[in-house]
Amino acid sequence: MKAIELEKAYNPKDFEDRIYNEWVEKGCFKPASDKDSPVHSQKTSNIKYTVVIPPPNVTGVLHMGHGLNNTLQDVVVRYHRMKGDDTLWIPGTDHAGIATQNVVEKQLKKEGKNRNDLGREAFTERTWEVTHKHHDIIVKQQKKLGNSVDWSRERFTYDEGLSKAVRDVFVTLYERGLMYKGQYLVNWCPRCGTALADDEVEHEDTQGAMYHIYYKYADGSGRIEVATTRPETFFGDTAVAVNPDDERYKNLIGKKVLLPLINKEIPIIADSYVDKEFGTGMVKITPAHDPNDWEVGKRHNLEVINLLNPDGTMNDNVPEKYRGLKPDAARKLVIEDLTESGNFKDEEKMVHSVGHCYRCHTVVEPYLSYQWFVKMKPLAEKALKAWKDGEVVFFPKKWENTYTHWLENIRDWCVSRQIWWGHRIPAWYCDCGETIVSRENPVKCPKCGADASHLRQDPDVLDTWFSSWLWPFSTLGWPENTGDLKNFYPTTALVTAYDIIFFWVSRMIMAGLEFTGKAPFHDIYIHGLVRDKQGRKMSKSLGNGIDPLDIIDQYGADALKFTLTYLCAQGQDILIDNDSFKFGSKFCNKVWNASRYILGNLEGRNLVPVKDEELTELDKWIFAELNSAAKNARSALDSYRYNDAASSVYEYFWNTFCDWYVEATKLVFWHGTEEQKDRQVSVLLNVLEESLRLLHPFIPFVTEEIYSKLPLAQIVENRKASGAQKILPNETYTGLLVSAPYPEYKVERDDAKINARFTALKDVVRSVRGIRVECGVNPADKINLALLIEKGSAAEVCTEKTDMIQLLAGLSKVEFVESKPEKSIGTVGSGFEAFILLDENVNTEQLLKHFNKDLEKDKKDAERIEFKLNGKFGQHAPAEVVQAERDNLAEIKRRIEKLESYIAALN
Repeated sequence: MKAIELEKAYNPKDFEDRIYNEWVEKGCFKPASDKDSPVHSQKTSNIKYTVVIPPPNVTGVLHMGHGLNNTLQDVVVRYHRMKGDDTLWIPGTDHAGIATQNVVEKQLKKEGKNRNDLGREAFTERTWEVTHKHHDIIVKQQKKLGNSVDWSRERFTYDEGLSKAVRDVFVTLYERGLMYKGQYLVNWCPRCGTALADDEVEHEDTQGAMYHIYYKYADGSGRIEVATTRPETFFGDTAVAVNPDDERYKNLIGKKVLLPLINKEIPIIADSYVDKEFGTGMVKITPAHDPNDWEVGKRHNLEVINLLNPDGTMNDNVPEKYRGLKPDAARKLVIEDLTESGNFKDEEKMVHSVGHCYRCHTVVEPYLSYQWFVKMKPLAEKALKAWKDGEVVFFPKKWENTYTHWLENIRDWCVSRQIWWGHRIPAWYCDCGETIVSRENPVKCPKCGADASHLRQDPDVLDTWFSSWLWPFSTLGWPENTGDLKNFYPTTALVTAYDIIFFWVSRMIMAGLEFTGKAPFHDIYIHGLVRDKQGRKMSKSLGNGIDPLDIIDQYGADALKFTLTYLCAQGQDILIDNDSFKFGSKFCNKVWNASRYILGNLEGRNLVPVKDEELTELDKWIFAELNSAAKNARSALDSYRYNDAASSVYEYFWNTFCDWYVEATKLVFWHGTEEQKDRQVSVLLNVLEESLRLLHPFIPFVTEEIYSKLPLAQIVENRKASGAQKILPNETYTGLLVSAPYPEYKVERDDAKINARFTALKDVVRSVRGIRVECGVNPADKINLALLIEKGSAAEVCTEKTDMIQLLAGLSKVEFVESKPEKSIGTVGSGFEAFILLDENVNTEQLLKHFNKDLEKDKKDAERIEFKLNGKFGQHAPAEVVQAERDNLAEIKRRIEKLESYIAALN
C-alpha cells in the first residue's frame, strides 16, 4: 500500500474548526439513547452519565477559569461516552441579574441616561440585546475549546421553561411556609440599589478608626463613653447596652442618656451580647444599621430608625445639615460637630473587616427594608442528611467541611432584588391589602373580588441564584415530567470551583431534595482556581489574566486542554503563564510526529492479519504497557484524579511507546524480511489505533485528525481474520474516534516475566545513557560496552537483545564479561554491571580533563560545607536545615569517590 502523508508540521488551525463542526453536524455529542445519535444502534451500556455545565454569566467572555472548568468536564464526558455510557452534557448560560444590569447601566451612563429614562420595558429589551450578543460570544468560545456538549439541549436561566420552573418553586415554597416577606436588616448595595444575600458580600480588611464619644446622662449627673466605627449612625441609636453581669454598670441599667447634638433620650439596657472586656463595656445600639444591634433591638423591643436612602445617602431621619451626604462625608462633619460640642474624646486607627458588593465592589450598608426570604434551616437539614447518607460525595473530601459548616450555620436567604433584569416575583398586592402568590397571573383578588386593575405585581426580581439552584432538573424540563427528566435525572457529576460551594453547590442539593426528592448529582468534583506564577488570582486590575482564545490561537485547543488537565491535582490551585502551554503543545507535536512516522512507513507494505502467537516479545510488552496505561487512566478518571490520568497517558505515549517501542521496531525495518516488515507495520498500526483512543479525551482534535487518516477498514478486517484475540485489539469500530470505544484493561495482556525482562533491559540502557552524560560523551559518538550479567536475573534478556541495546544506547559493540575490564568506567544495576570501555572509541584525554575539573569543584564544595557545619551554622541553625547540608555533603563525597575511580581507570 502507499504511505499516508500527514503534514510535516503539526498545525491545529488546519483541522480543529473543521473537526468540531463535523462532530456537531453528525450528532456525536447526543446521548446514545437518542434515536438520531450516530451510535444509537451500538449502545452498549444502560449506565447514564449526565453533567450540567456551570452556566457562565452572559456579561462578558470566558476566562481561563472557565477554560479549566470546561476542559475538566470535557475530559470525563468524552471518557464516559467512549466507555459506552449513555452520556449527556447540557450547555447553557446564566442571565446574571445584577451583573448584566450593571453592564447595561454603564452603557446608559456613557449616553447620559439611566434606566428610569428608558422605563422598565425598554430597559429589559436593551438588556436582552446585550444578553444575545454575549451569549453568542460565549458559545463561540466554548466551541473553540472543543466542548462536547449537546447543543440541541442548550438552556438559559431566563428562558420560558426555566421561568416556569422558577415560578413554580417560589409558589411551592410559599405554600409550604418556607417563603415569607418581612422587614429585616439586609445587606444593601447602594450602587446596584438592591439587597444582597449574606454570601454575596465579600469582606475585606480596610483601614478605619474607632471613635470614642461621650453621651451625657439625661439628669445631668455625668457622662458615659461609647466607641464606634460608624459615628454618623448615632442618630439612629435607640439604646446603650451593658452586660448584665458587669458589676461596674449594674446601677446604671434603666438610666437615660442624651444623644449628642440632638439631645434625644435613650435608655441604658442590659444584654449578654455585650463583651465586658471590649472597650468600655458600653455599646451603642443602632438596630437599623448593624446586624447584632438588630437582634438586640428585637429582644428589647427597641425603636428601629433607618438613616439611609436607597442610594446610600443620609435621609430625613438625621438633622438637615447631614441629609443627602454619603456616610463618609457625614462622618467627617459629625466628628467636627461632636468636637465642637465637647462630646468627642478621640479616635484610634484600626483595620477592620468591611463588606463589599461581590459584583460592583461598593461598600455594603446594613439596611432596613421589606424583602422576600426563604427559610433555609429545613432545607439545610435535608442536605446535611444527604451527605451523611452518601447521596453526595466530594472529590477531594476536604470540601465536605466547607459544605457542612455552612449548612450547620445557615441563615435565611434574602431572595428579592431591587433591579429590573430577572425573574419577576410572582406576588401581587390588592388595594384591599391582600397578597396573592400565584403560578398564573391573577385576574381578580380572591379576597375582595377586585379585578386586575386593582392588583399590582411586586416590582422586585429574584436573586440570580434562585434560578440557577434549579439548574440540574429545570434544564431537563422540570416541572414537566419530560423524557429527559426520567432518563437523565439525577445527574451524575458536578464539576465546579470551590468559590461557589455556598452560592450554588449547596443550594442545588437543597433544591433537588426539596422538589424532586433526590440529590441532583452524586459526584461533586471541586477544582482549584487558575492563578498566575506568583500565586495571585487572575484579574483585570492586576492585568495577569490569560485569554483561552489567545492560547488556542497560538498553540491549539488540545495544547490548552492537555496542559490544564496535566496540572490539575486534586485540592490544589493551578499556577500558569503563557509559556506553560508549550508543554501541551510539545506533547501534541510528539503524537503528530510519531503518527506521521508510522503512517509514512506504510509505503510498499501489506497490512496482514496477526495472531497473538505471532507477536514478538517486544510487541507483547507494548500491549502490556498500553494495558497498564488504560487501567491507570480509567481508575484516575473514575475518581476525578485528572493529573494522574494525564500523567499516565503522557508517560505511556511519549516515553514507552515513542522512545522505546517505536525506536526498537526500527531494527525490523532495517534488517527484517519483507514478511517481518509487513507484520511489524500491521502491529504498529494496531498499537497506534488503540493509543489514539486512549489519548482522545485529553487531546480530542489531533487524535481525531490522525485517526481519520488510518486505514481503519483494513485494520478491522485483519483483526477479524486473526480470530479471537487476547492481546491484540478486538474492536471493530470504523467511525469517528469521538464515538470509538475506550481501551479496556485485559488481564490476559499482563505478563510479569516479560515486564521484568524489559524493565531490566530499560535499566541497562538508562544506565549506559547516564554514564555517557556523566562522562560528557557526545550522543552521536558510538562507544563500546561490556556487560556483567548475574545468572538467573531478569537482566539475562540482554544476551538475547544486544542489537536493541546497541540501537537504544548508541553503542558500536556489546560484549559480555565475567569481571570488570581493566580500562573501563562502570555502573551497577539490578542483576547487572555495565562498563564503558576506554578504548580508541573514547577520547580519554578529554574525559580526564572533564573529570579533573568536576573533581576540583566538588572538593571545594565539600570543604566549604564541612567548614560551615563545624562552625556556628552547625551549632545554631535549625536541625532540618543542618541535616539538609549534611545530606548534600554526603552526596558530594559519593561523587568525589566515583570521579576518583574514573580518573584512576583512565590513568
